[in-house]
Amino acid sequence: MIRKWLSITLLVAIAAVILSLSSCGREQQLVSIQIQPSTETFGASDIPVIANAGAQLQLRALGSYIHPPVTKDITNQVTWTSNTPQMMTVNSSGVITVTGLACGATLVSATVTTNMSAGGISSSGALVTGFMTGNVTCFTGTGGGGGGGGGAAPILSLAFSGNGSGTVTSNPSGLGCASACAAQFASGTTVTLTATPTGTSSFGGWSNCDTGTSVNPCSVTLTANRTVTATFN
Repeated sequence: MIRKWLSITLLVAIAAVILSLSSCGREQQLVSIQIQPSTETFGASDIPVIANAGAQLQLRALGSYIHPPVTKDITNQVTWTSNTPQMMTVNSSGVITVTGLACGATLVSATVTTNMSAGGISSSGALVTGFMTGNVTCFTGTGGGGGGGGGAAPILSLAFSGNGSGTVTSNPSGLGCASACAAQFASGTTVTLTATPTGTSSFGGWSNCDTGTSVNPCSVTLTANRTVTATFN
């Protein structure tokens, strides 16, 4: 009878050890990441895009774990990435910085490349990623000051076409874009636009420049609102 109870006690002890090991292997599994704030907008329609250059914001990455359920600040443990670095960059500490070169929206992500427990125990090995949306308001001239004679100063808008990528800058300054943007100049101003391809792209030409389609840089004399298109192949 004593042997029987000893056997039962031994089996219970072994089962407890197995359950304990199984539980340890599942501790603190990261299941999701939330970025705060989830969205942020810089600039205004009456502020040139370049004027937003240098604006910054600190992001926070909050990780949700199970076994047991808990939320932790993992801002310095994730890999930060901006989908449109020519518009908005993000450093390893989660600080986003507006470049002033483009406007629109971009996704900023926070990723843990390996799903590990707090104790370093490997889980599924899956990627866990959270996203936030960063916006830079495009300049339209709304609310802008007047030019000569009390009339509104004309707006020079830039559009982009083609399958390549590149940036366009202006002289006098005001435009610095990798995607559609606009700036306001005094009436009669001659604006010189310079196109610079990025990566393996090539410059394909202009549309609606005073100096033709192939001259780079091109010149535009503004007396009314105007749109110029740069093509990158």
